[in-house]
Amino acid sequence: MIKPKTLIFTLLISAVAAMGATADLQEAPAQPKHNLKVLPKDISRENIHQVMEQWSAALGVKCNFCHAPSATDPKRMDWTSDAKPEKQMARQMYTMTGKINKKYFHTKKGENGMMAMAAVNCNTCHHGEAHPEIKEFKETK
Repeated sequence: MIKPKTLIFTLLISAVAAMGATADLQEAPAQPKHNLKVLPKDISRENIHQVMEQWSAALGVKCNFCHAPSATDPKRMDWTSDAKPEKQMARQMYTMTGKINKKYFHTKKGENGMMAMAAVNCNTCHHGEAHPEIKEFKETK
């Protein structure tokens, strides 16, 4: 049989240890899962991956073109970081194509909050190039 003093001491030590462990968890700030500024806030993880794959294919780049490496583990990406200017440019280009499609092609957003039928997209200009060549228009007479 366990002595009452031993039982009380064990319970007190367990309670103090549990409070100490949960205090550390409560003090740590929660990191945002996403840093979505132009994509729908409720977009599924699967749809985010589809969009990112389309963008990377259209520009012929990999994830690290827009996403910065993690400060704690450079082998991993920090998906929420805005450290790379290419990420902001991608957002601006996405917004631009949305405006063009809405104004000139009267496209509407689908159920997922994104343009359902896009006449103009990244590949329209990029064709697999991160920095497409800009050719000067020559008038014909």
